[in-house]
Amino acid sequence: MRLQSLISPAIIFSLVLLASCKEEKKEAAPAAGAANRNMPIRVDGFLVQPQTIRESIEAPGTLLPNEETNLQPEVSGRVVALNINEGNVVSKGTLLVKIFDGDLQAQLKKLYVQLATAQKTVERQTELLKINGISQQEVDLSQLQVNTINADIDIVKTNIAKTELRAPFSGRLGFKNISMGAYITPQTIVAALKQVDKLKIDFTVPEKYSSRIKIGMFINFTVEGTLQKHMARVMATEPAITENNRSLRVRAVVDVKDKTLIPGAFAKVKLQFDEVPNTIMIPTQAVLPQARNKKVVVYRNGIASFETVTTGIRDSSLVQIVTGLKAGDTIVTTGLLAIKPEAKLELSKVAQ
Repeated sequence: MRLQSLISPAIIFSLVLLASCKEEKKEAAPAAGAANRNMPIRVDGFLVQPQTIRESIEAPGTLLPNEETNLQPEVSGRVVALNINEGNVVSKGTLLVKIFDGDLQAQLKKLYVQLATAQKTVERQTELLKINGISQQEVDLSQLQVNTINADIDIVKTNIAKTELRAPFSGRLGFKNISMGAYITPQTIVAALKQVDKLKIDFTVPEKYSSRIKIGMFINFTVEGTLQKHMARVMATEPAITENNRSLRVRAVVDVKDKTLIPGAFAKVKLQFDEVPNTIMIPTQAVLPQARNKKVVVYRNGIASFETVTTGIRDSSLVQIVTGLKAGDTIVTTGLLAIKPEAKLELSKVAQ
């Protein structure tokens, strides 16, 4: 009995001491958590400074011949002469196809005979008019006959010319689609003719760059299979923006002859625009996309301030800030996901 009375107080004292220690630990834990929350977050910063940039963009393009057309006859008929050597260069006015014109030639000979007779009649009547052997009216009617025959001769000559298919400009012939003796119509495509000694290049630029495309500005481009850079000069733009993709079509002329450039080839066009002074550029990772806008965390006297910004052009690592920042601001570039508005910050280092 005496042993139990001595042990019981000791056990009770130990239990009380253990409970008090646990209570002290519970009270100490919230204090430590509060202390951690009040500690500033260590981040890296970037000092905003204005700079001068030269913007450039790349756009897809297509090489085109300076002139191209499908050769088609004006009239129907049988081919009696064919002067198309596939792949050869021909000069403007070269006769390529001749259609049978025997009936027209016969009409022309007949008209020449009638013209000769009518002209002699006018000559005789003119002599008779001098001696008052004929009236002026009769002479005028004979002269009208001469003029009518001359007009008919011009019509037949025009029809004969339509039986000849000539090169409208100097260029290179494509594959021929007809053979000697074939019967062709105005819908028949005889061959294609392309002017390849001078090329054009068509490309498109996004709508926001449309005002910066100037007639006469130079562009660089490369084609597949080679790294050689070629130069072209902007000659024209479409008068309106394309609605389906909101872009502007541009056409440039390639001034330098180069046999490695082939019409229809894909080209990568690079445009260099004028320098833009006093531009604010910041690291791309510093911009936080939001549902309706974009934010940047600005370091202000050790406090995080979330500022709404408007972005512009960008490259591989930097983005332009159009509105929302000014020179001298320090923005945060690391630990952005852990930062909340009005959070305390501590800068580890500041880049420029």
